[in-house]
Amino acid sequence: MTYQYHDESIVTELPEDTVFVFGSNMAGQHGSGAARVASQHFGAVEGVGRGWAGQSFAIPTLNEHIQQMPLSQIEHYVEDFKIYAKNHPKMKYFVTALGCGIAGYKVSEIAPLFKGIYHNVIFPESFKPYVEDNAVSQFPTLTQKMVQSFINDEVIFYFNHGSDSFEDALDKTDLSNAEKAIALIVLNEELYPRDRYGRGRDHELSDILGKLNGKIFNMHGNSEGAMIFVSVIVALMELYDFDEQDFIKLWRGEKNIDHPINR
Repeated sequence: MTYQYHDESIVTELPEDTVFVFGSNMAGQHGSGAARVASQHFGAVEGVGRGWAGQSFAIPTLNEHIQQMPLSQIEHYVEDFKIYAKNHPKMKYFVTALGCGIAGYKVSEIAPLFKGIYHNVIFPESFKPYVEDNAVSQFPTLTQKMVQSFINDEVIFYFNHGSDSFEDALDKTDLSNAEKAIALIVLNEELYPRDRYGRGRDHELSDILGKLNGKIFNMHGNSEGAMIFVSVIVALMELYDFDEQDFIKLWRGEKNIDHPINR
């Protein structure tokens, strides 16, 4: 089944026929993340941690003590939402990347729970490989040649190297269309100075930069350029779900990396 997708940027208003679906805690404390957005802009009610309220729908991912729920329990609440969405086909449902923030789960763990849901759902772009039937072909295997073709100054800082855009810079490579599509997703993912959720990622980026520096790169300090460069690497790591040690092996040509849906 084919779904609509959103770019996961923060929204504060939606059409009247579109419900904001967010991750909640059973205590109904909507103090941070998408839950706070739901409370401030979409009618989520304090003390109500599950189901429909106003223009929002809460799917619990944390218990009443604000602790991570087991995936099996979250799956139960997702199944409830699937039934609700099917029974209200005239409405649309704007699903956030619930469970992937404070609850601490990976997209690769949460997104598959939604597979097979009714078509009136608008998913985060990052969920696409896990809910689309034909997604396998859209996520090619990462190779040394592929990543080195776009993780470089000529593409990341295209404006200093005679290109007009990421697309223009990528057209000068010999990447396939599928590989270019992945590169564009990664290059357009903003992680520095803040990510799409407004979170500062400086410490995380600095830590990963330190682990890569001297092994496969030689960057001087935590300059803005170095942080932007490493943010592209982190975006790729998050999209394909691997760590910096795997990236080092990938960069050196010691291994290829498949997307989780192909593993």
